Amino acid sequence: MNQLEKPIVSWFKKNKRDLPWRNTTPWGVMVSEYMLQQTPVNRVLPKWDEWMKRWPTPKDLAKASPAEVITAWGRLGYPRRALRLHAAAQIIAEDFNNQVPEDPVTLQTLPGIGEYTAAAIGAFAFEKQTLVMDVNIRRLLTRIIDGNEHPKPAPTTREKASRLALQPPKNAHIWAAATMELGALVCTSKNPICEQCPVIGQCNWRKNGYPKTDLVRKSQDWHGTDRKCRGTIVQALRENESLTENAIKKLWPDESQVEKALKTLQADLLIEAIPRKRYRLPA
Repeated sequence: MNQLEKPIVSWFKKNKRDLPWRNTTPWGVMVSEYMLQQTPVNRVLPKWDEWMKRWPTPKDLAKASPAEVITAWGRLGYPRRALRLHAAAQIIAEDFNNQVPEDPVTLQTLPGIGEYTAAAIGAFAFEKQTLVMDVNIRRLLTRIIDGNEHPKPAPTTREKASRLALQPPKNAHIWAAATMELGALVCTSKNPICEQCPVIGQCNWRKNGYPKTDLVRKSQDWHGTDRKCRGTIVQALRENESLTENAIKKLWPDESQVEKALKTLQADLLIEAIPRKRYRLPA
């Protein structure tokens, strides 16, 4: 057992949040992993609950139309995730007897599932010994082990090897959940609550005097962006069966940005053009 495992897992058992996807089916875990990509837990909770009541199995979601799926996704953002989840559900229903595959390699053949998501589903749905490295885990261990404030944008081979060496031979899924929770609740990106950390005495970032990282992460301003424009159009089409191009252009001050958004939304299959210069969610 590494010296971090016992205090962190003990802390987790006392302080973990009661999140519904921690006590659900493999499908419920999979839905949560799609929704949690770049989206905070508090926004995902009500939407996950709605989806699981409406579509409790992959087969149920597979029967839905793309328009229903995009509308149900609501304001979670990055609606392409909804279409990828829908496509994955269709494959699971047809090719895997309505059961989420356990093998991380097989999982990565499904739309919208990369290395991280496959590892997370493997760990949290099937208790596999996969290496889960979300942003919270990476930040926590970068501070404790490497003594740096923030990890690099993408995990290096060296970082992966170091974290794999820490992974316990048993219950790696609990270690993953515990480190993720500690990073999310205590070792936060800004203003970490170090006095509540169960391994503060082992933290090299603290021992080094909390040095600031040279790697400054700048969050994109949402207002005025192409993504905001796209989101405005999709939301309007959720609320209307269809809209004319002129009506859509009235939703946004920059007409050229709207034209670009309409093209990219069609390319991503999030909307479709219909006669008389009208647009709607895909049928």
